[in-house]
Amino acid sequence: MFMLDKIYTFIIIGAIAIIGNWVGYDVSPIDALPGMLIIVAITVCGFAIEKVLPIKLPVVIWVSFLALLVTSPIFPGNETIVKATSQINFMALATPILAYAGLSFGKDLKEFKQLGWRIVVISLVVYTGTFLLATLVAEIGFRVTGKFH
Repeated sequence: MFMLDKIYTFIIIGAIAIIGNWVGYDVSPIDALPGMLIIVAITVCGFAIEKVLPIKLPVVIWVSFLALLVTSPIFPGNETIVKATSQINFMALATPILAYAGLSFGKDLKEFKQLGWRIVVISLVVYTGTFLLATLVAEIGFRVTGKFH
């Protein structure tokens, strides 16, 4: 039952992403559907692998590994998978996922309030540090490659 709820959630997120892809990036839902079905299938398979294998790693690792495998040159039909999934714009996919994450955060709001003001300070420091480090890495990368000087 737990897995079925996740599959429904992935399908709903996929449908919202297809609509966002259509509205925001002018990609026909018919063109985007095969790629979204592949993305949902890879995600479901990653969750299934995490449940079955005795190695306890975060689901995101299994999903990422599976996605890398099926799009790598050693996988038969990888060109078809890459072509289909390239119809999905990342931001069209990220928007409903982040909205879902925000909604799921709402159910833990009571526990979050118990952490007090210290968690706000820690969060701001972590987010600021992450942003600054990512900016530094990007700046170094741009300077090394000679872009945006």
